[in-house]
Amino acid sequence: MKLRHLGLPVRDHERSLAFYTRWFGFDPASATTYPDGTVIVRDADGFDLALHPVTEVGPAPGFLHFGFALADAEAVRDLHGRLLAAGVPVIEFDEEPELVSLKCLDPDGWRVEVYWEP
Repeated sequence: MKLRHLGLPVRDHERSLAFYTRWFGFDPASATTYPDGTVIVRDADGFDLALHPVTEVGPAPGFLHFGFALADAEAVRDLHGRLLAAGVPVIEFDEEPELVSLKCLDPDGWRVEVYWEP
């Protein structure tokens, strides 16, 4: 059994699609729009992100987040610098011998973690 998709309520699916394709490797050519307005986009590993339109996104509980693993610590550091330079809100950065991680906010305030661990 594998986790294969995540559904997120979003206020503007085009803005969210641009965010996830730019920063997290989702392929905009794979985006499909469904009759209810949901846009599903896929990454290179076959993971589907379902962006469902809503008028308002409430505050998420403090621990709620989802994460992307990177191949090495330097890749996390590099992404950290690029996110900061682009004005993406980075709310956490942690560097330890066995973990390098960051958490940023997507356009709707969802917490996204990016990490490396050996």
